[in-house]
Amino acid sequence: MTPPQRPGSAAGSWRRSGVAALVALVLATAAIGGQGGPPSDTVSLSIIVVETADDARAVQARLARGDDFAALARALSVDPSADNGGLLGPLLRAGLRPELRDAIQGVAGGQLAQLVRIPTGFAILRVEPDRTNGAVGSVNPALAAQGAVRYILDVGGFGASLVAARQFSDLASWELAPGAACEARTSAVSIAQKVMEQEFAPGAPPQAGAAPSDVVHGPFVLGQLHAYYGRMDQAIAQFHRAHDAAVAAEPGLALDLEEALGMAYLHRAELANGVYHEPGDRCLLSPTGLRPFERTEDSHRAIHHFSRYLEVRPNELDVRWLLNLAYMTTGGYPANVPAAQLIPPAALASGEDVGRFIDVAARSGLRSFGSAGGVIVDDFDNDGRLDVVTSSMDTCASLAFFRGNGDGTFTERTAQAGLKEQTGGLNILQADYDNDGHLDILVLRGGWELPQRKSLLRNNGDGTFSDVTEVAGLARQATSTQAGVWTDIDNDGFLDLFAGNENGPAQLFRNKRDGTFEDVAHAAGVGRTSFTKGVAAGDYDNDGWMDLYVSNSGGTNFLYRNNGNGTFEERARAAGVPGPGLGFATWFFDYDNDGWQDLFVTSYYTSVDETVKTYLRRPHGVSTLKLYRNAGDGTFRDVSAAVGLDKVFMPMGANFGDIDNDGFLDIYLGTGNPSYGALVPSVLLRNRDGRTFVDVTASSGTGELHKGHGVAFADLDGDGDEEIVFEVGGATPGDAHALRLFQNPGHGRDWLDVTLVGATSNRGAVGARITVTVTGTGKAARRIHRTVGSGGSFGASPLRQHVGLGAQARSVDLDILWPTSRTRQRFRGVAPNQTLVIRERASTYSKGPLRGQAQERDDAKAR
Repeated sequence: MTPPQRPGSAAGSWRRSGVAALVALVLATAAIGGQGGPPSDTVSLSIIVVETADDARAVQARLARGDDFAALARALSVDPSADNGGLLGPLLRAGLRPELRDAIQGVAGGQLAQLVRIPTGFAILRVEPDRTNGAVGSVNPALAAQGAVRYILDVGGFGASLVAARQFSDLASWELAPGAACEARTSAVSIAQKVMEQEFAPGAPPQAGAAPSDVVHGPFVLGQLHAYYGRMDQAIAQFHRAHDAAVAAEPGLALDLEEALGMAYLHRAELANGVYHEPGDRCLLSPTGLRPFERTEDSHRAIHHFSRYLEVRPNELDVRWLLNLAYMTTGGYPANVPAAQLIPPAALASGEDVGRFIDVAARSGLRSFGSAGGVIVDDFDNDGRLDVVTSSMDTCASLAFFRGNGDGTFTERTAQAGLKEQTGGLNILQADYDNDGHLDILVLRGGWELPQRKSLLRNNGDGTFSDVTEVAGLARQATSTQAGVWTDIDNDGFLDLFAGNENGPAQLFRNKRDGTFEDVAHAAGVGRTSFTKGVAAGDYDNDGWMDLYVSNSGGTNFLYRNNGNGTFEERARAAGVPGPGLGFATWFFDYDNDGWQDLFVTSYYTSVDETVKTYLRRPHGVSTLKLYRNAGDGTFRDVSAAVGLDKVFMPMGANFGDIDNDGFLDIYLGTGNPSYGALVPSVLLRNRDGRTFVDVTASSGTGELHKGHGVAFADLDGDGDEEIVFEVGGATPGDAHALRLFQNPGHGRDWLDVTLVGATSNRGAVGARITVTVTGTGKAARRIHRTVGSGGSFGASPLRQHVGLGAQARSVDLDILWPTSRTRQRFRGVAPNQTLVIRERASTYSKGPLRGQAQERDDAKAR
């Protein structure tokens, strides 16, 4: 296959510009800084990057003649912003490289800056008006400045694969059917590897136009392409070539390559010991460390390289952390760790003991292995049993469907469900969008990558699904997104869809009640452009209309108050919920059971260094998790520090549930980023009576070190407490991992499961409010509040609501407020420890899980 060429590019352009871009993505990532600066000091830019000064001067001449900047960017620029017409921003000035800041100093809006040489070529810049309403965008690492925040060194090849995809694939093919993206990416990475092998073969003479540093950069980039697929033997060999060349040519880079080699050897040790396929306890962090590996030779090599790095830079916490992990895999922690570099066992201990959760995924039949993705737990065939669906961002991997057997075990039914052709998908969500009584599936694609189409999969009611994306009006346009939420914005009884996109306008698809949708984002006032990583819906002011919250990776988040007339008003700053600056997962929930929806939003700084500061109780240099308590007057108060959530954990997947049935909602955070060195434990936070959150990760045995994505809480074995279903896996095929199912040990407290069935309101009752009044033996009555939904913004729990009642529940009353009809139902004297089905406006409830008519007939025959 011949790689596609941009107009006017030479045959060797990928090596001369692409290699520099790849190296910038890998090496500069460890030192991206400035993004925590004041949001007010921003600038909007457009950029065209070409490989030579002559090419740049030719572009300047065409701009002077009146050619369109965006059109030239799309045709000629080698920067990742080319597909967006070169638009960047607005960006924090402090986050830009010094030469870029100098070039735009004093340049007025609409004017061109002087030509600038950057690592990826020559940049033509134009200062733009702020087009994105104050949302600060993300910056290509090749353009970023070094700052106080130490970001994790990117070893794993994810960035390399994206640059290869932009250089060597038809980007339009990514927007077509899901399988097209698989073919495009696989081919592009293969071509990139072959080009690099030809250009940088050992002993090959330097190519025309090669920079002296290419003897270091070339092998390193080639190693990254091997690491992408987990070919660590080849990756390590290339990293050693790069290191040996750097010793003479670039000593500073040689030190970074010591760190990279340590990560590569540690990753190879994990692969050689099978911890990704059969993890067991070997990647669950505790005060005693990890269970040692059987084969430790690569772990010792990792220790060697991390130690050499720390001899020069002894205060780098991320390398110190990895050194301790490497010692753990050899059985040498803590005794053999040098005292100056020891992470003390006490730093990893839990604040409370909540009982040990045991991973039972394999024995339950949930054998799902894949890259980063989503998870849904719900009843898709109306047999009263919960099923599990998983996805993977690997564009060549299909969804997986596991049918619940009713006894805590599952049977894989992907092919029978018609889901084998549905490949890719970083997040998945369930909803009965057509109110036919069968839950459908939405697949969101392209997050962190290239624009791809969504998939809406209609449940046919016979155990199969049909792709109705085109018919429903959701196939165009393709976007890069992982963030979506189903909610009824206009209270017409049908669910609408809000999708937040990366570097593109948000979409609000209004349900037309005929199986189709129309995008009304612009008319509704919610179509702002940002780099969105999470969205949530909730009625924060209790006025009966669902509001929206948008978590952005850079700048202020958005809080859209629903005006009740099809429009929204943005009120994030006025309401006191601007977010952490670099946001990710988010949700509304009532953490203190006062009847008002509070707001949780995570910060996402890809810094192991900052995460380690949490464990060592050192001050942070970045924003922490944010918990905003609803004041009940349309505003919120930041209580993050007061409740013990002023921490940095690098969370991606996240959700909430009640692990101990005390009636207060707890949090599980899946952590990581694409680098193989991003090894920090996922975190379980117990809500202590709505007053504080306590880290119970170690005592619960849920501290999975590898990359955490989709999270769901659900009672899978029907014993009255919630398990944690955890889709684990990194962004690359070489970082794929087995799913975890952490079985709840039980706490002896009472509970109720409540399924609501809408009539006037949407069939799944999304947005309905449940208030449980419970009186325990010897205790005063208290209220517990729940809102029907799938939980957090990355992973989907059942719409069936699980409510912990505490110990010895003597008297239980249920109050339901329906979203469309605004009717209320009250049931007194409900017995605890059972599953109820409540239909809108019904005067009674039924016991047992909701079951379809066919299942009910079968049960009647059996009786």
